[in-house]
Amino acid sequence: MYIDWIDRAALSRAIGSGLSRRGFLKTGALATGGLVLGFVLPGSNRFALAQDAGKTYAPNAFLRIAPDNTVTVIVNRLEFGQGVHTALPMLIAEELDADWLQMRGELAPAGEPYKDPAFGIQITGGSGSIARGFTQYREIGARARAMLVAAAAEQWKVQPGQCRTEKGVVIGPAGQKASYGALAEAAMRQPVPATVVLKEPKAFRYIGKPMRRIDARAKSSGRQQFGIDFTPENAVTVVVARPPVFGAKVAKFDAAAARAVQGVRAVLEVELDRGARGVAVFASGYWPARQGRDALNAEWNTNDLEKVSSAQQLARYRELAQAPGGAVARKADVSTLAGAPHRISAVYEFPYLAHAPMEPLNCVVELQENGCTIWAGTQFQTVDQGAAAALLGLKPEQVTINTMMAGGGFGRRGVPASDWVGDAVRIAKAYKAAGHTGAVKVVWSREDDIRGGYYRPSYVHRADIGIDAKGDIIAWDHKVVGQSIMAGTLFEAGMVKDGVDGTTVEGLGEPYAVPLNLSVDSVKQNVPVLWWRSVGSTHTAFVMETLIDEAAHLAKVDPVAYRKTLMGEKHARHRAALDLAVAKSGYGKKALPKGRAWGVAVHESFGSVVAYVVEASVVDGVPKLHRAVAGVHCNQPVNPLSIEAQIQGAALMGLGMTLPGAAITLKDGVVEQQNFGDYVVARHHEMPQVEVHIVPSNDPPTGIGEPGLPPLAPAFANAVFRLTGKRLRKLPFDLASA
Repeated sequence: MYIDWIDRAALSRAIGSGLSRRGFLKTGALATGGLVLGFVLPGSNRFALAQDAGKTYAPNAFLRIAPDNTVTVIVNRLEFGQGVHTALPMLIAEELDADWLQMRGELAPAGEPYKDPAFGIQITGGSGSIARGFTQYREIGARARAMLVAAAAEQWKVQPGQCRTEKGVVIGPAGQKASYGALAEAAMRQPVPATVVLKEPKAFRYIGKPMRRIDARAKSSGRQQFGIDFTPENAVTVVVARPPVFGAKVAKFDAAAARAVQGVRAVLEVELDRGARGVAVFASGYWPARQGRDALNAEWNTNDLEKVSSAQQLARYRELAQAPGGAVARKADVSTLAGAPHRISAVYEFPYLAHAPMEPLNCVVELQENGCTIWAGTQFQTVDQGAAAALLGLKPEQVTINTMMAGGGFGRRGVPASDWVGDAVRIAKAYKAAGHTGAVKVVWSREDDIRGGYYRPSYVHRADIGIDAKGDIIAWDHKVVGQSIMAGTLFEAGMVKDGVDGTTVEGLGEPYAVPLNLSVDSVKQNVPVLWWRSVGSTHTAFVMETLIDEAAHLAKVDPVAYRKTLMGEKHARHRAALDLAVAKSGYGKKALPKGRAWGVAVHESFGSVVAYVVEASVVDGVPKLHRAVAGVHCNQPVNPLSIEAQIQGAALMGLGMTLPGAAITLKDGVVEQQNFGDYVVARHHEMPQVEVHIVPSNDPPTGIGEPGLPPLAPAFANAVFRLTGKRLRKLPFDLASA
């Protein structure tokens, strides 16, 4: 998802109070002794120290050191595969000089201390967890280390400067030793340092080193509890009959047939997201709830609703793309276009895409007399907490959200409208109003997930490019047609300027010195849309990198050299990533096997640059990707193993966009796909060899979860052109119509 351009002031007005300056708080020793260090909002009475009461405000803490020397780091993001459960503890361990084998991770609940220090809300998105936690978490570790040293120095009656630390132990000038666990309680009595000096990169022991994930053993052995695994003892499982057309209402259903299924406890009509109404079936487990729903034979009222059909939508988008006008995103003189010696005229088409994470959506809600507790693998704790509170007539602080480990998301677990969490709250409210007690666990099936809405929008691009006799681009007129992700959300004020949604056009033009005249037609449709891994770059990178490649071919210039010329000297990081990928791939130096060709692309998103040099073939009319070599510039790498994993996963997801069947289509307002049998994702046998190489840097880290996706498909398409002479203008690939 995307967060980098958000106007924080506008966001704070929409959400509530934002984050002011940072502060630290000791919350009191645990019952068994230890150090608890928190990161808090100064002046927030809810999180004030209450030593006299003998209480420990553990949810307030980012760091806990127990007497047994284990160090628990509270991770203020959602862990759903990207590796923050390891990388953020690495940052604290580095400055704390902790023993890595004693580090632990724990996901933070919704709470003021855990809000993103840049944006004032608790959020996981925009590939920003490490980028925006880098200094924050290191400072927490450094302060805790200083307090432990001060405690040891006081006991040994020496100066703190005479002590050093190593692997969870303070060492005194005469060889004295004390473990962090033994010093933790005494460290609590030390003042929190106002300032700390962080390590220089040359002194790093963990940052930049390949570290195995803290949660790897639990996940690989099946012991890790994900949100979908959690069921309170008093909970009923809920499956919902949702309308086939977005916003429709149930007209009639057979509640008696559903109740006749063994294990079904209740059947209730419920309010749902977007003003829809459906039917919730409450049961002793998922299967009876599912069978009960199947027995409903629900009929739906779809009157007065727009019923989108993909074929008609595409025809309309193509007309709008050719029409003059639209909101201006970037202005340039294109008067030379008509007289240019060479022209490229292209129309690109992109379908809706579902997120389809391995773990479908799920949410547990338990209503109390004066509050609510939620268990969910959410990317948007603050937003969902506020939405739940509003639905229940509560204050946000009366809603507890326990963040659960999640099995993927790709943006779907961070919805400005809080659809899936909001629906669970509405259902719990209806269950209670019907006289029932206990928690409700709402579970989406795979079919519910794929047909349930909030897709990457469908887009059409139209580009007209003029190229002179020397091969230089002298005019570029470009229009994008599609839905706005941000319009109508709490992010609109900061992200939509003069009618242009920044996510729609992000990445267009960059990093090349081209005279781009760019406009946008934002179309409203009855299809809910949302960010999808790498957001606008999912389509803009494909358009840019295939058109630049086409221009290079027309100019009879090597595509790598052509790109570097257009970049100029201002884009050193792009050049470094591209040069690294070229060098490691053997591009231009080694001969490829017969029937294979090179493809190249480079793109920046979320502050990081990824370049791919790929090897591909076409077998029986089907493109095949064999090898992808990535050059990655993400500034200071924290955990190279996580970077490698993220690039590999993003490459596979980017490859998935090219496969026939990787599209969400609609007919008469109904999504036609429902599971992996008809919505294609990349599978094991399609995975190419992916090699990841990182450009060395000591600059503060940038994002990595998403940037590996955008350049993969265009690099693949460029290789296919060299094999077939056909320019691919659609995703997924369709050689027959190219």
